Amino acid sequence: MIYTCIIPCYNSEKTIFEVVKLLKNYFEENKFGELEIILVNDHSKDQTVDVINSIVQSNTNVIGIDLAKNTGQHNALLAGMSKASGDYIISLDDDLQTHPSQIGKLIMKVNEGYDVVYGSYEKMKQSTFRNFGRVFNDFTVRKLIGKPKGLEASSFWIAKKFVKDEIIKGKSSFTNLQGLFLRTTKNITNVEIEHFSRKYGSSNYTLKKLIRLWASCLNYSYFPIRLTLIIGPLLLLISCILYFILFLLFLKKTNLDFSFYILINTMFFLASIILAFLGIIGEYIGRMFMVITDEPQFVVKKIIKSK
Repeated sequence: MIYTCIIPCYNSEKTIFEVVKLLKNYFEENKFGELEIILVNDHSKDQTVDVINSIVQSNTNVIGIDLAKNTGQHNALLAGMSKASGDYIISLDDDLQTHPSQIGKLIMKVNEGYDVVYGSYEKMKQSTFRNFGRVFNDFTVRKLIGKPKGLEASSFWIAKKFVKDEIIKGKSSFTNLQGLFLRTTKNITNVEIEHFSRKYGSSNYTLKKLIRLWASCLNYSYFPIRLTLIIGPLLLLISCILYFILFLLFLKKTNLDFSFYILINTMFFLASIILAFLGIIGEYIGRMFMVITDEPQFVVKKIIKSK
């Protein structure tokens, strides 16, 4: 059994050597199987690429990938997946917060029959800003791409080979692995692991990067377009009720300026019709959008044949 560990690296010259050392020792001690390590340098500003080169030269089971420009963690992981040969793919960070010692818990859980297992944390040792971003991203992803309520996503996960093979077929540069996993399989779960403190520096995630990651979810859903199909008929119903109320008030000879209210409600009525038709058009556009973004018609997990 081959396990491929992919580590996106950004300004991690101080930590990446220790991560690789701990990872190799952990696999040797526990005898999980053959280990392959892929280090992806996401156009770091320090000497990370030189450290990776040094590690690769002294380890035959380590592959280094140097990206020409900074693409973000999820695209860096995709670059690693494209070169992975393992039966299982494991993602972990370059800062030792996702510690190699916790990999065994992921492996044990995925062996229960799951396709993807995320590590979840009882208490995360990161900034308030990152925690807020994680909660906000979790809420929006749940609404946009239908992530199950109890499922927690993280950068520490394990996935089966067929999931990886399906994911790397995509061509979009707006990558969100949560969306890709959920689009490939629903057989996903969590296992609780320990979150370690960062040894050096601070998080490389900025507000701009977190917003970009959140916006990438739109690539896997056209729910916002569908809102017009919901809001339009709803406003149309409200408009009809208002017309009925105005008609009753007219019969009672209420002292109102009916021309003003009728004008406002007519505008409301026409706007609701426009929204309803935009929703219908949006549904067609949304379906074309999902075709363009390579929404799979089906995903084959395995072929069962008689022996």
